Amino acid sequence: MILITSHVIHTPEHRERMIALGAEHSARSRGEAGCLGHHCHIDVESDLRLVFVEDWESVEAVRAHFALPASRAFVAEMRALSPEPPVIRIYAAEDMTATPMG
Repeated sequence: MILITSHVIHTPEHRERMIALGAEHSARSRGEAGCLGHHCHIDVESDLRLVFVEDWESVEAVRAHFALPASRAFVAEMRALSPEPPVIRIYAAEDMTATPMG
């Protein structure tokens, strides 16, 4: 499984547009092959930060996602609206839900 966490900062003037873009992008992404989850959140500690949490079946699914024109357009518009570059982290993860932790 691939886990992606990212965030982008917005300004009050672009807040509504960026939230709408994030929600649209997450909903569209959830319909893609290999997407196990894709959600946009407002950071409760900094309401100027939108946080994305994504789960993907494979690296190939992530590559296909990033190659889509809609994904590229989303990133380009978010970069144009944000006062800072987005931060993205991509991890190879193992689901340990069923593993006893003690």
